[in-house]
Amino acid sequence: MALSERVVSDRNAGPVGWYASTGAEVLLRLSSRRQGLGADEAARRLVEYGPNRLTRQRGPSVWAVLGRQFASPLIYALLIAAVVAVAFGDLADGAVVLGVVVLNAVIGFVQEFRAGRAIQALAQLVSEPATVLRDKRWTQVAAEALVPGDVVSVEAGARVVADLRVLEAHGLRVDESTLTGESVPVDKSAAPVDPAADLADRRSIVHGGSLVTAGSAVAAVVETGDRTQLGRISGLLGGIEKTRTPLTLRIDRLGSIVTKIIAVVAVVLLAVALLRGYPVADAALTAITLAVAAIPEGLPAIVTIALAVGVRRMARRRAVVRELPAVETLGSTSVVCTDKTGTLTRNEMMVRRAWTPQGDEAAFEGVGYEAAGRMVPRGDTGRLRDLLVGAAFANEARLDGAGDRRTVLGDPTDGALLVAAERGGVALAELFRNHPPRAVLPFDSERRYMASTPEPNAVTYFKGAPEVLLAHVDPADAEAARIVLDAYTADGMRVLALCRRSDADGSTVLDDRRLELLGLVALIDPLRPEVPDAVAACHRAGVSVKMITGDHAATAAAIGRDLGIAGDGPPMTGAEIAALSEDELRRRVRTTDVFARVAPEHKLKLVRALQAGGAVTAMTGDGVNDAPALRQADIGVAMGRAGTAAAKEAADIVLGDDNFATIKAAIEEGRRVYDNLVKALTFVLPTNVGEALIVLVAVLTFPVVGGLPVLPVEPVQILWINLVATVSLALPIAFEAREADSMSRPPRAPNEPLLSRFVVTRTVYVGVLMAAVAIALFLVAGPETARAQTLAVTSVAFFQIFYLLMCRTMTAPVRSIGWTSNRYVFVGIGLLLVLQIAVVHLPFLQAVFRTEDLSLRQWTLAAAAGAVVVPVVAMEKYLRRR
Repeated sequence: MALSERVVSDRNAGPVGWYASTGAEVLLRLSSRRQGLGADEAARRLVEYGPNRLTRQRGPSVWAVLGRQFASPLIYALLIAAVVAVAFGDLADGAVVLGVVVLNAVIGFVQEFRAGRAIQALAQLVSEPATVLRDKRWTQVAAEALVPGDVVSVEAGARVVADLRVLEAHGLRVDESTLTGESVPVDKSAAPVDPAADLADRRSIVHGGSLVTAGSAVAAVVETGDRTQLGRISGLLGGIEKTRTPLTLRIDRLGSIVTKIIAVVAVVLLAVALLRGYPVADAALTAITLAVAAIPEGLPAIVTIALAVGVRRMARRRAVVRELPAVETLGSTSVVCTDKTGTLTRNEMMVRRAWTPQGDEAAFEGVGYEAAGRMVPRGDTGRLRDLLVGAAFANEARLDGAGDRRTVLGDPTDGALLVAAERGGVALAELFRNHPPRAVLPFDSERRYMASTPEPNAVTYFKGAPEVLLAHVDPADAEAARIVLDAYTADGMRVLALCRRSDADGSTVLDDRRLELLGLVALIDPLRPEVPDAVAACHRAGVSVKMITGDHAATAAAIGRDLGIAGDGPPMTGAEIAALSEDELRRRVRTTDVFARVAPEHKLKLVRALQAGGAVTAMTGDGVNDAPALRQADIGVAMGRAGTAAAKEAADIVLGDDNFATIKAAIEEGRRVYDNLVKALTFVLPTNVGEALIVLVAVLTFPVVGGLPVLPVEPVQILWINLVATVSLALPIAFEAREADSMSRPPRAPNEPLLSRFVVTRTVYVGVLMAAVAIALFLVAGPETARAQTLAVTSVAFFQIFYLLMCRTMTAPVRSIGWTSNRYVFVGIGLLLVLQIAVVHLPFLQAVFRTEDLSLRQWTLAAAAGAVVVPVVAMEKYLRRR
């Protein structure tokens, strides 16, 4: 029987036998031994299991990415219009429309082709060499050559390259935060654990991709390649199809509606033209003219550039947006699912409280490992200082660097104790210079304490698990300490006991001699200072914040209480999530905001449950364990500094400053982008409706000359309005300031259409007004058709200029945002005026656009006619506010 057939897998997280059995039983199941495998057997297993690397899943081809840029109903309509125009000999119109399509495809292709390398980033985490026992000799081999049954050695500083079962450990501590969300390195040992243990509690297993921070171990390789925990996450990523953003769905819906309306109207117009006796070719060309007039050719470019402006504004806030639509998606987000470690918290341990048996207590203020900060004592500062001196001596870490750039060399918990001692007034440099350590007993996961004897051999200091050290102190002190311990633990803090013993011999071993209890210190991975305000702002904006972490339930509950998201019940655990059906989870997830002891597949299940309930979900995180959920979410947000490569590659947005408050800023920016897109839509669509009405009225009522009606505006002039005038005026809308109420209104519903009642109403009446103005000026201009058409198209240009000023706000008066708050509006107006003057008066442009010179009186008439839109829209805004 093949070895792989002998492994019975737990459906939740792999082979139960690896962590619940003894080391000897694991070796037996692996058909291996403590002396390792022979080279021949290792070679055979390498053939059976394959190399120890993650399968690289092929992304979409270049052609597939390029093809997706054309998959939009609006693009289909533009392509059809271009092809038909060319087929009937209208090469200029066809070429211009086709150019718009190509430009949008290029922009979208460049953005999308840069994204989507999460699998490759995961694979890079297992590319280091390994020390392995082969033929009873220690040797170095490439990580890819490891096979199940190999016996390997790991030491501090090493990156683990496969899933290992610990056989023998010496003070082994491993940082698994990127896999489990655990804030601090965890102790590992050879002792079996409960078969029902969660991923983060499997202390006999060391997972590939984690980092050894202290100690050493001999371990057996139990899983390699895609069968490791890292491989399972890679498999989850490979099976996730990225959801489409709400904006792209809305634009597709809009394109589909517009295309259908244009098709129906064009067919009706064709029939009317034929009934009026038009030749077939001329009737078809007239229908094409209407289609070109009605299709908002500039809309795709306006949407793309408006999103690009939002991306640039986010870059100023140190957020890198990988795909253009992502900047708007955060604006429609209704739920933010956030990881705890490194996202809400600093991923830097900090002493929060200190207590002595005499009842003295102190709180500590400061940020991370920075020297700035202070101790706020309540009681005798001398006894508190003795406690902090003990914390400095019973310590294996050192601080490196200065200011906010300080880092810890060694265990982060020990580093936090050194920082607390500094904040309590202990001069560390002088202390260690006068009392260098003479003997140190390193921390061991089985002893669960460490000890240090500084010169001159008078006192030994002990630091460790309270349940171990309190057994060796005065019973009264121990009883008082246990009450405080329970209170600190209930608040989600990690608690250590500190003791000392007078020692003439400097012994670091616990024995029958009683210890003096110096006190307790309570540590926590603190919240980032900006996070509470950012979460409160999200709540005011109607955005629910849910914390999803692999950390302990008590720690998660404490952080949730600090953020105001804990609710009444306890956190939901990963085991509960796994046991619930999809329908049950969908109901529970609506009312639960804190989730603890959660594995990667649980995070993925939670995000899917929220999406199934209709939520637009954003997921933030920084670890490998966050990558699948980041990919599944409507918008994935990774931390740029502390984030792993896998998280950043799976995300849509990367925060360069790891600042959760930037999420709030991104939601603001997303809402601003969407509001401005709606404003641009209400500006662009009436132009197309007005132009289509001009053509329609002409076909129905104007006289026919040479087989065609006399149009108030020529087809080439329609293209001028659509692609130059409209775009040059619509683009400045992308720079408009945020509406005052944008962060006090609830998120948009995912199915809310772009063509809302507001947009449709505004489009219809403004379009009718524009057509009426153009036709009226054409009719009063006199018998010269070319000059009359020039006057009509110029009146449309002025109509757009005045209408642009009214579109700067939805319903509020423009003065509410300041007439001069967006200088680009006036740049666009100035540019259009210059271009319109050139089109009207320069001979070579007159030949292209079939225009003639206008007098000053005619220019004034066109401007006055265009201004009629101002009081009409102002009255509509007033009525809406009422």
